[in-house]
Amino acid sequence: MVLTMAAQLYTTTPLHSKITNKPLCPPPLSLKPRSLTAKHLRTTQSTSLPRISVSAAATSSIEVKESSASIQPSKSKSLPFRVGHGFDLHRLEPGYPLIIGGINVPHERGCEAHSDGDVLLHCVVDAILGALGLPDIGQIFPDSDPKWKGAPSSVFIKEAVRLMDEAGYEIGNLDATLILQRPKLSPYKETIRTNLSELLGADPTVVNLKAKTHEKVDSLGENRSIAAHTVILLMKK
Repeated sequence: MVLTMAAQLYTTTPLHSKITNKPLCPPPLSLKPRSLTAKHLRTTQSTSLPRISVSAAATSSIEVKESSASIQPSKSKSLPFRVGHGFDLHRLEPGYPLIIGGINVPHERGCEAHSDGDVLLHCVVDAILGALGLPDIGQIFPDSDPKWKGAPSSVFIKEAVRLMDEAGYEIGNLDATLILQRPKLSPYKETIRTNLSELLGADPTVVNLKAKTHEKVDSLGENRSIAAHTVILLMKK
């Protein structure tokens, strides 16, 4: 019964709102273009944005001077400490001597390289040069230069030490890791470390040497290559 009464009220109650034909929004203003008078033109000219002129110097190309052939100590900010990292890798091939840290290690394979292929000394040189902010060993001693053919890597070490001295730094400590599957370096590690210390002019107590195999993985683990990593800390004298 309640539902019936509600339905009757709904159908019989008149609507109080009136529907008109008046638009909800005023009609848009006329978009008819207006002609510009001389006054308008003068106003427009006086308020227009200024033009920006670009000088010829700003658009000219920048000339880059070539660096001198001789390598000089870094001119960058003098720091109390500098850290460098070096990495090197060489193929092992029959018929070459295996020289590590300036020591000839008996093995049936040796490093195929332009110089003597001393992977440890090359790595140490790159670490020193990196700490000084200088180019890598390949730029200073390019393999395209015949005078480095078969050269002992001690020459490269001596040059790196000279640059380090001229920059006013000395070795704080050095940590190197050799990676090769064979031969075992245990019988030669101390000799290599001692010789490396002498070449660097550093106390043996600040020079550390480790040797790792590569668990028979890839060329290092298959005795087809040898690699080395070196981290060095340089301290201001």
